[in-house]
Amino acid sequence: MKRRTFMKNSLGTALAAGLGGISLSSFGLAEPTQLESEDIQQLFKPKDDYDLHFIAVGDWGRNGADHQLAVAQQMGKWADLHANDFIISTGDNFYPSGVVSEHDPLWHYSFENIYTAFSLQWDWYPILGNHDYKSDPDAQVRYSGISRRWKMPARYYSRIFKLRDDKKVLMAFIDTNPMIPEFYTNSEYGPHVAGQQPEKQLEWLDQLLENSDAHWKIVVGHHPLYTAGPRTDNYDTLAVRKVLETMFEKRGVDIYLSGHEHSLQHLKVEGKKFHQFISGAGSEITPVKNNLPYSRFARDQYGFFYFSINAEGLKCQIIDYQGHEIYQFSLPKS
Repeated sequence: MKRRTFMKNSLGTALAAGLGGISLSSFGLAEPTQLESEDIQQLFKPKDDYDLHFIAVGDWGRNGADHQLAVAQQMGKWADLHANDFIISTGDNFYPSGVVSEHDPLWHYSFENIYTAFSLQWDWYPILGNHDYKSDPDAQVRYSGISRRWKMPARYYSRIFKLRDDKKVLMAFIDTNPMIPEFYTNSEYGPHVAGQQPEKQLEWLDQLLENSDAHWKIVVGHHPLYTAGPRTDNYDTLAVRKVLETMFEKRGVDIYLSGHEHSLQHLKVEGKKFHQFISGAGSEITPVKNNLPYSRFARDQYGFFYFSINAEGLKCQIIDYQGHEIYQFSLPKS
């Protein structure tokens, strides 16, 4: 991507004139010798009190069909008007059966040619869903060597993001597929689950969480621990809950973000510390139940999540495929 460079004596003067003589320092920027076009775009985005912002979308890859394109367009419009540092994909990135290689045409038809807004060209942090296991899941790892924005260094990995006052956000991106025993005998998933040694991933995650001094701890996985959707008591939900819930409580996880259910949900089990969000409505929706005691919000609507974080708290907003905010929740950091 070619970056356009503007000289201070031309653009700086023009900006000051167009903004009633306000200088760049009024926006918290030092007077530079030159500015990049990305810097100019950021000037006009509303400021807020949060340090980190990101979008989360899941279960999306359908060649633009079934509202995928509509959701993608609203993601771009939202990120055009709001600060956004990166995008998280909660899995099932390519339907119906993943990608066969890092050169599969689906990379173009379901990803590159769909999420085209300039504001969506920043880093994407994906994880693998069960549909991604039907072909070659490691092809999505290898695509990180081709794409500037696709950042999946391994089937599971972690990232640290900085807040003000030297505080940090730890994000652990995990692969829940090997944690489900039934997948090992499944004719489609089995060949790519075999040999994954889930106990090693769980040990890695437990040590990562235990040793972290992060102010916020967020885990991203495909399969939910709880849901108000069709998989409330399904084998995969129960399997990941069995191996993850106690660890999350013991290690102080604040948020578990997942997909898999094709809906938009906020869940909080009484007595548990962590909140769970499900963002799986990137291109298909399935019914939800609103009478479950741990369901704070559940909507079978196409859309995505937008998160804002600082040291004091986290704000979650849900945006539908028409650009409407349909839910907002704020979580103070105790």
